Parts: sequence; structure tokens; C-alpha cells
Amino acid sequence: MEDREFNTQADAVLTRIEAALEACGADIDFELAAGGVLEIEFVDGSKIIVNRHGVAREIWVAARAGGFHFRWDGFVWRDTRDGAELLGKLSALASQQAGEAVRLG
Repeated sequence: MEDREFNTQADAVLTRIEAALEACGADIDFELAAGGVLEIEFVDGSKIIVNRHGVAREIWVAARAGGFHFRWDGFVWRDTRDGAELLGKLSALASQQAGEAVRLG
């Protein structure tokens, strides 16, 4: 994957996550900062950080449950360990930390 394609796909998924967080109705604060870092904060003060990692051409997620790396497979972002799709995994992680169902994809 070329840098241009990575940046296009990374921007698109971060924007999609931001829109899904806005629409989900859960009590979650979030901010997409310059450079592609999305910080999601929950009522209990815990956070999930979603960011692009240009060198590896991956989306990285840091959550209470651990760290996850997602690589573009030509269709979706997939976890490099278990093959889970990014939005599904992020929904599960956010639901755990929010204490309520959070659907992002």
C-alpha cells in the first residue's frame, strides 16, 4: 500500500468512527486531533486511543483490554492477530469501557 492510499483509507475510517461515536447515543467524549489521533473518553475516566501509524501503515488501538493493530486488507481494516474487523472490535472495546452497548459499524 502506498502512503497516499494509506492516508486516504486511514482518514476515511477515523472520520467514520467519529461520526459513529456522535450517533451512538452513549455518554462518550471524543476528539479527533490533527495527525490522526482519536481520543475517546468514558464516564469513568478511562480512554481508548485510535491512531494511524504511518510507518507500519496500520491503525493502532489502545484500550483497557490491550493494544491492537489493524492493517488494510483491500476491503476493511483487520486485526493483525485474530483477523477481527476494526469497527466490530472497537464497538466491543467501547461497550466494555462504557458499560453500555456501543455500536460503531
